[in-house]
Amino acid sequence: MSKIHTALKESAVSARGDSTSGKSVFSSLEKKLISAGVAPDILTETRSAKANDGGFFNQLIRKKAIPEITLLKILSEHFGLDLWSELPMESIDIDFTQNVSIQYLKKHKIVPLITNDNPVIALNDPSNFQPVDDLRQILKNPDLPVVLSPQDAIMAAINMAYDMSRSSAKDYFEEMSQSSTDDLISKIDETADLLDETSDAPIIKLVNLLLSGAIKDRASDIHVEPYSGNLKIRYRIDGILYDILSLPRRIQSPLISRIKIMAKLNIAEKRLPQDGRIEIKIADRLVDIRVSVIPTAFGERVVLRLLDKSTNILMLADLGMHDERIKLLNKLIKSPYGIILVTGPTGSGKTTTLYAALSTINHPEINIITIEDPIEYQMDGIGQIQVNPKIDLTFAAGLRSIVRQDPDVILIGEIRDRETAEIAIQSSLTGHLVFSTLHTNDASSAVTRLIDMGIEPFLVTSSIVAIIAQRLVRVLCPHCKEVYVPDEESLINLGMDRSVLQNNTFYRKKGCNLCMQTGFRGRTGIFEILIVDDEIKKLVLKTSDANQINELALQQGMINLQKDGIYKVLAGITTTEEVLRVTRSLNRKDDIVLEF
Repeated sequence: MSKIHTALKESAVSARGDSTSGKSVFSSLEKKLISAGVAPDILTETRSAKANDGGFFNQLIRKKAIPEITLLKILSEHFGLDLWSELPMESIDIDFTQNVSIQYLKKHKIVPLITNDNPVIALNDPSNFQPVDDLRQILKNPDLPVVLSPQDAIMAAINMAYDMSRSSAKDYFEEMSQSSTDDLISKIDETADLLDETSDAPIIKLVNLLLSGAIKDRASDIHVEPYSGNLKIRYRIDGILYDILSLPRRIQSPLISRIKIMAKLNIAEKRLPQDGRIEIKIADRLVDIRVSVIPTAFGERVVLRLLDKSTNILMLADLGMHDERIKLLNKLIKSPYGIILVTGPTGSGKTTTLYAALSTINHPEINIITIEDPIEYQMDGIGQIQVNPKIDLTFAAGLRSIVRQDPDVILIGEIRDRETAEIAIQSSLTGHLVFSTLHTNDASSAVTRLIDMGIEPFLVTSSIVAIIAQRLVRVLCPHCKEVYVPDEESLINLGMDRSVLQNNTFYRKKGCNLCMQTGFRGRTGIFEILIVDDEIKKLVLKTSDANQINELALQQGMINLQKDGIYKVLAGITTTEEVLRVTRSLNRKDDIVLEF
């Protein structure tokens, strides 16, 4: 290791232009870089750059003189160092986080991987070798070997290690005392990485831990609920609320004030509801948080809705639809005009489905414009408008302007009133494809809702192409789900008899550390797709009764929500209880003969 160590230091000195001792080492490396396609004048210019400009090798990557992985392969071969394109993050010992700051490692792009099998230090730039020596001294291991690794892999390992090392929120609330609460609130600056937060104020630590813990646990909402004797913190994970913390009432005021400051709300106003927004960075994830504050009998109650902006937009195949229904939906979303509605309650994944559809048809030759409240996903190639009632930018007002922007496809976040519905229908009748959402229990009820808004039945039948209803069911944890035989009542509730047990296997939840003992990990969709064909149109012109419309659609072969849920039960994806939980509220007579 000493020979490589010396060569690295000599090349680093030469790269900085500090000495001639490493010229022979560096000149041979330059030849390899030139043969790999780096222009000699770029090498000269980069070598003369100051050290604080990011280092010689980092400058080459910044100038796009050579791909990072190609450069690392050359360095690996030249210095005899191993190249790890991926780092074994599942077995990292995170003890080093107590002695080394995250800022130091991020600045120098190094990370110690202290594993039982092969402890190493991963670095990106061998010309910046001094931090490696310092890190060896801190870790009391002077012979710790070095490997090369890409910047993204190193940053991901750093973020994960410090995220795992964070203490739980429970560890901090005991630090808070009545006498110190006056000094706990401090103004938050611009968006910063919460893992870098070094403030000693316990209330700041508590809020940061609640937020980072929610992201780590895949929570969609954080509830801060005051009661007579305590302050309860709950997370909504996979659609279900779980108790996380029970804090003393004296924590309530500073905690809610801290959240208000972060959301730029009025901390003095405690009598009226308030809404705000926070944007934070946790590790390498950018999270948008909608904050809602309302007054209750025991003080202000806060709900924070988390939206992870770094989450990739799903494709149609990722939604949980059967292949045949994906083909059908693919055909529908390529219609030249008309309205496609997605219905369901709040939090049922309607917007996700619409964006999966948009990502499928998003091509340079198509002009797509959306108007939303809020903009939940950001997509390249799509014009997105944020509703702002304070300046009278409503769905209806924005929609009037959108149609003058020569769109091919329009997405309306939600049809809330007659005016918006009328403009959407007019747009669809003049050659635009319109996507939107509606809050109804099932697909057939959407027709009834539009007619109740005051839309003429002939306009509904002329414009709507299809209506998709959906719900989200929790997916069984693949690591701990277990086989069982369901009781007869569960089968009857889902419209099945005991003969279905002969050729199918049922699973139920158990619970393990990977799923937080819930038995579930993640969610998937169940769908019903109502095609507005000629028969449905004729019926709608006669009646707006949702039950009659639904009955006709079932006779024509529509698979309803409950039946789609049953298919997922038989496939081992979810449980009978989950399907009943999200579909039993429909209160519809389902005289369906299920054949499996």
